[in-house]
Amino acid sequence: MPDRFPDYDVLAKRTSPSWNDKTREVIDQRLSMPESCDALTEQQQATLRLVIDRVVPQPEDRASVNAFALLAAKIAANKSDGFRHHRLPPVREAWQRGLDAIDAEAKAHFDTPFAQLDAAQADAILSMVQQEKVTLAQWADIPAELFWSWRLIPDIVSAYYAHPSAWSAMGFGGPASPRGYVRLQKNRRDPWEAAEADSGILISAKRKNRHVV
Repeated sequence: MPDRFPDYDVLAKRTSPSWNDKTREVIDQRLSMPESCDALTEQQQATLRLVIDRVVPQPEDRASVNAFALLAAKIAANKSDGFRHHRLPPVREAWQRGLDAIDAEAKAHFDTPFAQLDAAQADAILSMVQQEKVTLAQWADIPAELFWSWRLIPDIVSAYYAHPSAWSAMGFGGPASPRGYVRLQKNRRDPWEAAEADSGILISAKRKNRHVV
Protein backbone atom coordinates (compact mmCIF):
# COMPACT_ATOMS: atom_id res chain seq x y z
CA MET A 1 0.00 0.00 0.00
CA PRO A 2 1.58 3.32 -1.05
CA ASP A 3 2.24 5.96 1.56
CA ARG A 4 -0.62 8.46 1.32
CA PHE A 5 1.53 11.22 2.83
CA PRO A 6 5.01 10.62 1.38
CA ASP A 7 7.95 12.27 3.13
CA TYR A 8 5.65 13.90 5.68
CA ASP A 9 7.06 14.02 9.21
CA VAL A 10 5.01 15.82 11.82
CA LEU A 11 8.11 16.15 14.01
CA ALA A 12 9.44 18.68 11.50
CA LYS A 13 6.96 21.06 13.14
CA ARG A 14 8.78 20.83 16.47
CA THR A 15 10.58 24.18 16.23
CA SER A 16 7.98 25.87 14.04
CA PRO A 17 5.11 28.20 15.05
CA SER A 18 2.79 25.18 14.89
CA TRP A 19 3.86 23.92 18.32
CA ASN A 20 4.43 25.75 21.57
CA ASP A 21 6.60 24.75 24.54
CA LYS A 22 3.84 22.72 26.20
CA THR A 23 3.22 20.73 23.02
CA ARG A 24 6.94 20.01 22.66
CA GLU A 25 7.10 18.91 26.30
CA VAL A 26 4.19 16.49 25.93
CA ILE A 27 5.49 14.99 22.68
CA ASP A 28 9.03 14.62 24.04
CA GLN A 29 7.62 12.78 27.05
CA ARG A 30 5.67 10.38 24.84
CA LEU A 31 8.74 9.62 22.73
CA SER A 32 10.93 8.84 25.74
CA MET A 33 8.67 6.55 27.77
CA PRO A 34 10.35 3.35 29.04
CA GLU A 35 9.59 0.06 27.28
CA SER A 36 8.79 -1.77 30.50
CA CYS A 37 6.03 -1.92 33.10
CA ASP A 38 6.52 -2.76 36.77
CA ALA A 39 2.77 -3.35 37.11
CA LEU A 40 2.92 -6.33 34.76
CA THR A 41 4.88 -9.57 34.95
CA GLU A 42 7.37 -10.41 32.21
CA GLN A 43 4.87 -12.86 30.72
CA GLN A 44 2.06 -10.29 30.80
CA GLN A 45 4.31 -7.75 29.09
CA ALA A 46 5.25 -10.25 26.38
CA THR A 47 1.58 -11.07 25.84
CA LEU A 48 0.68 -7.39 25.62
CA ARG A 49 3.40 -6.70 23.05
CA LEU A 50 2.06 -9.34 20.69
CA VAL A 51 -1.56 -8.28 21.24
CA ILE A 52 -0.59 -4.73 20.27
CA ASP A 53 1.32 -5.92 17.20
CA ARG A 54 -1.70 -7.88 15.97
CA VAL A 55 -4.18 -5.05 16.57
CA VAL A 56 -2.13 -2.12 15.26
CA PRO A 57 0.83 -3.16 13.07
CA GLN A 58 3.69 -0.71 12.77
CA PRO A 59 3.45 1.87 9.93
CA GLU A 60 5.54 0.90 6.91
CA ASP A 61 8.79 2.78 6.24
CA ARG A 62 8.34 5.04 9.25
CA ALA A 63 9.66 5.25 12.78
CA SER A 64 8.06 2.64 15.02
CA VAL A 65 5.20 3.56 17.33
CA ASN A 66 5.87 2.86 21.02
CA ALA A 67 2.26 1.93 21.76
CA PHE A 68 3.43 -0.57 24.36
CA ALA A 69 5.24 2.11 26.37
CA LEU A 70 2.30 4.51 26.18
CA LEU A 71 -0.20 1.87 27.28
CA ALA A 72 2.15 0.46 29.92
CA ALA A 73 2.32 3.92 31.51
CA LYS A 74 -1.47 4.03 31.72
CA ILE A 75 -1.61 0.56 33.27
CA ALA A 76 1.14 1.34 35.78
CA ALA A 77 -0.59 4.57 36.84
CA ASN A 78 -3.95 2.75 36.98
CA LYS A 79 -5.22 5.77 35.05
CA SER A 80 -8.94 5.62 34.41
CA ASP A 81 -10.92 7.30 31.65
CA GLY A 82 -13.25 8.81 34.21
CA PHE A 83 -15.71 5.95 33.75
CA ARG A 84 -15.76 2.16 33.42
CA HIS A 85 -18.22 -0.65 32.88
CA HIS A 86 -19.63 -1.85 36.19
CA ARG A 87 -18.62 -5.44 35.39
CA LEU A 88 -14.96 -4.57 34.79
CA PRO A 89 -12.31 -3.91 37.47
CA PRO A 90 -10.08 -0.80 37.38
CA VAL A 91 -7.60 -0.40 34.52
CA ARG A 92 -4.55 -2.13 35.99
CA GLU A 93 -6.44 -5.11 37.36
CA ALA A 94 -8.47 -5.46 34.15
CA TRP A 95 -5.31 -5.65 32.06
CA GLN A 96 -3.59 -8.06 34.44
CA ARG A 97 -6.57 -10.41 34.42
CA GLY A 98 -7.21 -10.01 30.70
CA LEU A 99 -3.62 -10.73 29.70
CA ASP A 100 -3.47 -13.78 31.96
CA ALA A 101 -6.71 -15.06 30.43
CA ILE A 102 -5.45 -14.53 26.87
CA ASP A 103 -2.25 -16.38 27.71
CA ALA A 104 -4.25 -19.21 29.26
CA GLU A 105 -6.35 -19.50 26.09
CA ALA A 106 -3.19 -19.81 24.01
CA LYS A 107 -1.84 -22.56 26.23
CA ALA A 108 -5.17 -24.38 26.20
CA HIS A 109 -5.57 -24.31 22.42
CA PHE A 110 -1.97 -24.42 21.18
CA ASP A 111 0.00 -25.63 24.21
CA THR A 112 2.13 -22.50 23.80
CA PRO A 113 2.28 -19.11 25.58
CA PHE A 114 0.50 -16.39 23.63
CA ALA A 115 3.72 -14.43 23.12
CA GLN A 116 5.19 -17.37 21.18
CA LEU A 117 2.27 -17.92 18.80
CA ASP A 118 2.55 -17.20 15.10
CA ALA A 119 0.37 -14.52 13.54
CA ALA A 120 -2.49 -16.81 12.53
CA GLN A 121 -2.63 -18.49 15.93
CA ALA A 122 -2.54 -15.18 17.78
CA ASP A 123 -5.33 -13.82 15.60
CA ALA A 124 -7.40 -16.94 16.29
CA ILE A 125 -7.13 -16.41 20.04
CA LEU A 126 -7.97 -12.71 19.77
CA SER A 127 -10.96 -13.53 17.58
CA MET A 128 -12.20 -15.90 20.27
CA VAL A 129 -11.91 -13.14 22.85
CA GLN A 130 -13.70 -10.64 20.62
CA GLN A 131 -16.58 -13.05 20.01
CA GLU A 132 -16.55 -14.26 23.64
CA LYS A 133 -16.01 -17.84 22.50
CA VAL A 134 -13.95 -18.56 25.61
CA THR A 135 -14.72 -20.91 28.48
CA LEU A 136 -11.68 -20.91 30.76
CA ALA A 137 -12.09 -20.06 34.43
CA GLN A 138 -9.80 -17.03 34.05
CA TRP A 139 -12.64 -15.17 32.32
CA ALA A 140 -15.07 -15.65 35.20
CA ASP A 141 -14.34 -12.25 36.73
CA ILE A 142 -13.63 -10.35 33.51
CA PRO A 143 -16.11 -10.89 30.65
CA ALA A 144 -14.12 -11.36 27.44
CA GLU A 145 -16.32 -9.24 25.16
CA LEU A 146 -16.36 -6.37 27.66
CA PHE A 147 -12.60 -6.55 28.12
CA TRP A 148 -12.21 -6.47 24.34
CA SER A 149 -14.57 -3.56 23.68
CA TRP A 150 -13.98 -1.47 26.81
CA ARG A 151 -10.26 -1.99 27.46
CA LEU A 152 -8.26 -3.84 24.83
CA ILE A 153 -9.30 -2.02 21.66
CA PRO A 154 -9.83 1.51 23.07
CA ASP A 155 -6.62 1.49 25.12
CA ILE A 156 -4.41 0.08 22.37
CA VAL A 157 -5.78 2.27 19.59
CA SER A 158 -5.62 5.38 21.79
CA ALA A 159 -2.00 4.66 22.69
CA TYR A 160 -1.04 3.98 19.08
CA TYR A 161 -2.57 7.16 17.70
CA ALA A 162 -1.06 9.28 20.45
CA HIS A 163 2.35 8.80 18.78
CA PRO A 164 3.76 11.22 16.16
CA SER A 165 4.76 8.43 13.76
CA ALA A 166 1.11 7.34 13.53
CA TRP A 167 0.17 11.00 12.99
CA SER A 168 2.62 11.29 10.11
CA ALA A 169 1.30 8.10 8.48
CA MET A 170 -2.24 9.54 8.36
CA GLY A 171 -1.23 13.13 7.63
CA PHE A 172 -2.27 14.55 10.99
CA GLY A 173 -0.42 17.68 12.03
CA GLY A 174 -0.71 17.16 15.76
CA PRO A 175 -2.08 19.73 18.21
CA ALA A 176 -3.45 22.87 16.56
CA SER A 177 -1.94 25.09 19.23
CA PRO A 178 -0.87 27.82 18.93
CA ARG A 179 -1.06 28.19 15.14
CA GLY A 180 -4.47 26.64 14.53
CA TYR A 181 -6.04 26.12 11.11
CA VAL A 182 -7.32 28.74 8.66
CA ARG A 183 -8.70 26.91 5.61
CA LEU A 184 -11.58 24.90 7.04
CA GLN A 185 -13.49 24.28 3.82
CA LYS A 186 -13.66 20.85 2.19
CA ASN A 187 -10.57 19.88 0.15
CA ARG A 188 -8.62 22.92 1.32
CA ARG A 189 -5.36 22.71 3.21
CA ASP A 190 -3.12 25.18 4.96
CA PRO A 191 0.52 25.29 3.82
CA TRP A 192 1.59 23.69 7.11
CA GLU A 193 -0.71 20.67 6.64
CA ALA A 194 0.32 17.40 5.00
CA ALA A 195 -0.36 16.93 1.28
CA GLU A 196 -2.04 13.66 0.35
CA ALA A 197 -0.88 11.75 -2.72
CA ASP A 198 -3.55 11.56 -5.41
CA SER A 199 -4.06 8.65 -7.83
CA GLY A 200 -0.52 7.37 -7.37
CA ILE A 201 1.05 10.72 -8.32
CA LEU A 202 3.55 11.10 -5.51
CA ILE A 203 6.03 13.72 -6.68
CA SER A 204 3.89 16.75 -5.91
CA ALA A 205 2.92 15.53 -2.46
CA LYS A 206 6.51 14.57 -1.66
CA ARG A 207 7.76 17.99 -2.65
CA LYS A 208 5.14 19.72 -0.54
CA ASN A 209 5.61 17.50 2.52
CA ARG A 210 9.34 18.09 2.67
CA HIS A 211 8.54 21.72 3.43
CA VAL A 212 5.62 21.35 5.84
CA VAL A 213 6.50 23.00 9.16
